[in-house]
Order: sequence, then structure tokens, then C-alpha cells
Amino acid sequence: MESHAEDIDFAMAAEEERKLRHDVMAHVHTFAHCCPTAAPIIHLGATSCYVGDNTLARVLDRLANFAEKHADLPTLGFTHYQPAQLTTVGKRACLWLQDLAMDMRNLQRARDDLRFRGVKGTTGTQASFLQLFQGDHDKVEELDRMVTEMAGFKKSYLVTGQTYSRKVDVDSLSALASLGATVHKICTDIRLLANLKEIEEPFEKEQIGSSAMPYKRNPMRAERCCSLARHLVALLADPLQTASVQWLERTLDDSANRRISLPESFLTADIILSTLQNITEGMVVYPKVIERHIRHELPFMATENIIMAMVKAGGNRQDCHEKIRVLSQQAAAVVKQEGGDNDLLSRVQADPYFTPILGQLDTILDPKTFIGRAPQQVARFLSEEVRPLLEPYRAKMDVKIELEL
Repeated sequence: MESHAEDIDFAMAAEEERKLRHDVMAHVHTFAHCCPTAAPIIHLGATSCYVGDNTLARVLDRLANFAEKHADLPTLGFTHYQPAQLTTVGKRACLWLQDLAMDMRNLQRARDDLRFRGVKGTTGTQASFLQLFQGDHDKVEELDRMVTEMAGFKKSYLVTGQTYSRKVDVDSLSALASLGATVHKICTDIRLLANLKEIEEPFEKEQIGSSAMPYKRNPMRAERCCSLARHLVALLADPLQTASVQWLERTLDDSANRRISLPESFLTADIILSTLQNITEGMVVYPKVIERHIRHELPFMATENIIMAMVKAGGNRQDCHEKIRVLSQQAAAVVKQEGGDNDLLSRVQADPYFTPILGQLDTILDPKTFIGRAPQQVARFLSEEVRPLLEPYRAKMDVKIELEL
């Protein structure tokens, strides 16, 4: 049997399955044809159910490098998709990294928690094996241990029905579905930032963004990730429903569903991670566009700092607040009603009231004074959480992804 383990006649197996309507028995017959001497004992005592993350690490690595490179590059933060307090490009990438790191830990836990069904027989009682070994319980347990070890598992489930609990499938696909949600969020962010022309995914020299509009640079990789990620999340419904409708020791309405949902989940996770790796290996940042967007919004955000500077220079807080309120409303009208640029700073500079602090305005409006501890947070997060998580995969980081999209 060992000498013929790789001699698989797939054509014969397909023909046997057509006749027998049983996939496992088709392979039993095919294997028996290759090993006629062993034919009498193949499948003895068994039932059909008994026989049958490097890319994520690289995505984390590429994003970690991206976050480190742009750790102190100020950019507009957004809440409700409205401009908010500044953050940095690197800090935003760390939000993506944190979710991916959680997914990696979830996948590792799900993998490490997996056990082998073991040698349990048709309803999980091991009755057929106990009979084979003439009532010797120790031999049954030793066989269970040996087969579990040969299958590459450290432990087997102590109790099963005809199958291991289908909750195991739920556990595994939950981790993959969670990864799908993460990738969808990351790629949605990239698509939103591409609309602002602040960040773009790789765009090939001859790539066409739109057949009708030649100037467009559509984020098609990120869009594809979002599309497939939704499918990955949706696949979780299959094992949830399958686990809920298993009758007593087992019913066979799990089989056809699992043959689709399990491989599709892993294959879908694989392609979205490969695509995301490709994106993160070629992501482009446009600092001048980011700077222009900051200049457009920062004068409004800096009003409190201007008020504090005036008070320190001897001004009255309430008087200054009223001055700033009036000038801000005037500048907002220019932006919203006339479609002009934010001219609040020019209005402050032109008002004699603010003469005491005119020399401080450049410092007050320096974007880097509005990013708080973002660079320090990036550095600590990468060194304490991301880099240690990647250490076991260090030797596999050099693989690059070239996609045929």
C-alpha cells in the first residue's frame, strides 16, 4: 500500500464513482486495483467521513514598511467621511495593520485548536475497532493515537459522532470571514483615498482605467478585493447552517455543502491576500495633494490655537473668539458659496487685531503640531506587536506577487 500511495488512476476513480455514486468507495476500489494483495483490508473498520499563512505575513510586512516610511507624514483624518483632526499616513496604515494582526492571531488559534477526528467508527463509539482487537481497549486507544499522529495532529477529539462536530468548520471559516471583513475595510479606504488622489494602488503603464474615459485610473485591484471579500464573508453562513441542522450522530446533508464552502473560503482568502500583497507592494502616496487638502482645512482646525496664542500675548479670549468666528464664517462662505480656497489665514493676517501673533502663524499652522503622538504610536506598535508577530515568517518575506488581472 505504501509503495502505491501515489499511483492514482484518476480516470478509473472517476469511472468507479460514476457507477457506485460514492466518492470514497470509488477510490477504495481504485486503490485496491493498484494493490490487489491489500484489497481485503482497505477501509476495514472505517467510514467514508474518516478518510476524507505566508501571504498574510507578507501583507503585514509590506504594510509595516509603508507605515514606518510615512509615520510622520501629516494627513487629514476623517470621521463620518468629513475632515477631522490630522493623523499621519503611517498611523492610518497601522489601523489596517492592527486588524490584520488580529486576523493572523485568530487564524493561528483556529489552526492550533484543530484536532483529528481519530479512529472512532461509524457512530463514534469505536465498537468496530474494539471488535477487531477482541475487546482490547488499550489497542483501540493506541491505534487512535498512532493514526492521529500519522495524520499530523497532536490531539484527537475524545468524543465524536460519525463526524467531528461541524462547529469546527464554523470556527475555521469564522477566522477567514473576519479576514474578509478586514480586507474589505482596507481596500475601501484605499478606494476613498484614490478618489481624493492622495493614495493609489499600482497602475501599469499600459493599463486602461475606463473604456469611455481615458483619463481615469480606477482602483480595480482594491475593487476586486472588496468584491471577493464580500463573498468570503457570505460563505460563513454555510457552516453555521450546516452545524445547526446535523441530526443526532450525523446526517449527510453536510457533505455537498462543505465541498463547496470550505475550499471556496480558503481559495477566496488566498486570492484576496495575494491581490492585497500586490497592492501594498506598489502603493503610491502623493504628499503634495495631501498637503493641499491640509491647507484647505487646517486654518479652521487651527482657530483654537490662534485664540490661545492671542491670550498668551495679552488678548481677551472672548473678543478673540468673536473675531475668529466672524472671519471663519466669511472664509466658509468663500469656500461653499463661491467655490474658492479657504482664505481664513489671509483674513487673520489682514486684521490689525492679530498683529501681536503674526510672527507665530507659521508655527501655529505647522501640520506636524497637529498630529499628536502619531509617529511615536507607529514606532511602538510596529516594534512591540507587528515585528514580533512576523518573526517566524522572516525567511519567507522575499516572495513578490505578480498578478495577471
